[in-house]
Amino acid sequence: MNRVTDIRYVGYAVPDLETERTFYRDKWGLREVAARDGLVYLAAEGSPELYVVRLRASETKRVDVIALAAETNADVDALHDKVVEAGCRVIFTPRELTGFGGGYGFRFFGKDGLSFEISAGVERGPSRDVAAKEALPEKISHIVMHSPDHKGAVDFFVNVLGFRVSDWLGDFMCFLRCNEWHHRVAILPGPPCLNHVAYDMADMDAMMRGVGKLKRQEVELRWGPGRHTAGNNTFSYFTTPAGFAVEYTAELERVDEATWVAGVHVPTPETMDQWGAGSGGPQTMPHPVPDAGLFQAAEV
Repeated sequence: MNRVTDIRYVGYAVPDLETERTFYRDKWGLREVAARDGLVYLAAEGSPELYVVRLRASETKRVDVIALAAETNADVDALHDKVVEAGCRVIFTPRELTGFGGGYGFRFFGKDGLSFEISAGVERGPSRDVAAKEALPEKISHIVMHSPDHKGAVDFFVNVLGFRVSDWLGDFMCFLRCNEWHHRVAILPGPPCLNHVAYDMADMDAMMRGVGKLKRQEVELRWGPGRHTAGNNTFSYFTTPAGFAVEYTAELERVDEATWVAGVHVPTPETMDQWGAGSGGPQTMPHPVPDAGLFQAAEV
């Protein structure tokens, strides 16, 4: 297949590990599955991925790695060769991974300096159907990033990693898929950094219950509840104690590869939020700044 097929996890370095750990486990609704060698691993109940968040303590807040999936070791090797051909700096070449869950993979710096890992054969974890009343995130839905060359970043994800364009918002935001879901990655202009990580909820009722649960725990709603146009998904945005933006989302559109035609949505307030009933907006989200870990490989 020689392309990325999904998202595995995001690894973060945070100044206050215990507070961030408590947020993801006791408020956001992930399940802690391991803590070893200074790293904390948290899984989503509805995902077979062994974990979807990895945390470590650091004086510097940064993104350590964005981990993506491929189907086979041969796909990993082929993607490595394409990444090298595209001129990216490789952190380590394809090898057996020694971290939690194992597998076979490699790491590299994207053109803007964020660290990525592509792997296959990682150990799977238990997963189950999540009821709406539980208000728990099922899995990572999508990741949004900024790039100072956002069109170049789109080209990289399409021509090197095998994503397909689902839609554009004007000429400044591109929604990219790597499986049947409308987007797994989206790219915006701006300094190289992570914008947010979104988590699928079972349905809109589950999302709203999740919003209520966080409200009762005094977690501030930054933007939402609302419904986007591209992907037609509902949204509610929050920030973690370390300041990383996270989203509960539901009802993301599925794409029929045989019939889907990428479109361009005209940017308007109604395009950003079809309902227009929620609080906040893009202006209430954290202001993007260059990630502190650009072109600096985490040791783990």
